[in-house]
Amino acid sequence: MYLRDLIVKMKNKNTYVVIMAGGIGSRFWPFSRNNHPKQFHDILGTGQTMIQQTVARFEGICPMENIYIVTNKIYKDKVKAQLPLLSDDQILLEPVARNTAPCVAYASYKIYQKNPEANIVVAPSDHVIMKEEEFRRCIEMSLSETERNPLIVTLGIKPHRPDTGYGYIQFLGKSYGELHKVKTFTEKPNLELALQFIESGDFVWNAGIFVFNARTIIDSFEAHLVEMADLFNQGNEVYYTPEEAKFIDSTYSLCKGISIDYGIMEKAKNVHVLLCDFGWSDLGTWKSLYDISDKDENGNVLKGNHLLYESRNCIVRTPNERLVIMEGVEDLIVAEHENVLMICKKDSEQRVKEFLGDAKEFYGEDFV
Repeated sequence: MYLRDLIVKMKNKNTYVVIMAGGIGSRFWPFSRNNHPKQFHDILGTGQTMIQQTVARFEGICPMENIYIVTNKIYKDKVKAQLPLLSDDQILLEPVARNTAPCVAYASYKIYQKNPEANIVVAPSDHVIMKEEEFRRCIEMSLSETERNPLIVTLGIKPHRPDTGYGYIQFLGKSYGELHKVKTFTEKPNLELALQFIESGDFVWNAGIFVFNARTIIDSFEAHLVEMADLFNQGNEVYYTPEEAKFIDSTYSLCKGISIDYGIMEKAKNVHVLLCDFGWSDLGTWKSLYDISDKDENGNVLKGNHLLYESRNCIVRTPNERLVIMEGVEDLIVAEHENVLMICKKDSEQRVKEFLGDAKEFYGEDFV
């Protein structure tokens, strides 16, 4: 083992990272599909997939053996192929999708059995972080507070536009160091409300990245999601044993689907937010990819083979074996992957889930 790795392991032995990788990224269809969702793609052309970038981002924050991936069991082989250093115990397999609260509960109860002093970071697998050193600073600052205090910390991103696709956090004054007490959560407001939030100066975007001590989050489940807490508490004798998979299959069938935001964050009194600016995007939609990508002289974001004439502000992503010719168009998404070609207005990106649903209803599972 290299000296640097040994230092990280000893210094951060109580720090764990849980990466949520079970979603299908439906707003990024047709590129993100049931059989190969966006977290397993190299969307940015960096040579690493989204999940590989996410794991690499936590280098130095915790030892590799303290990184856990929670994903659907159908993606097990993809995770093992892209993250071969992870053991089977580090890959937590959900039998069905039940939103993020059961995902966080499963990981937290399991880790707690191994290390009751665990300090946990929960992060999505498919976000973009442009300023990684600043990101690490924010994570380490949050960990230092949750190690000493029974807090739940969420990272809030200073907004630079009234985006209606993000959740918003209203914050109060500072209470623990740089942390602000959370007043309210608002999920995906309309444009008028989003504008008011931006103008007020006391709202940030909810990045969906959380930091807490294992005991603190378990106490929160026992207070606010009692039935779920009871279910996962019954597994304390089987975590890290061959019986774990059978237990989880049974437990998930009894769990209600609810997000950690609705189930815990909006109810708990100990939630605080750290105001951050590390070049964040949830990369949830085609427009979000357009916003962070390099553009040509006409504002187009292109990948593939294209000839564009008098066309502006489009994002075009098509296979290399296809030549695409466009003339006289503006503000379009042109996305082709496998057996689906989608062309729509950039402003209609929130309808992509509707397009996906209709494709499934009228043409079947082969197209989703």
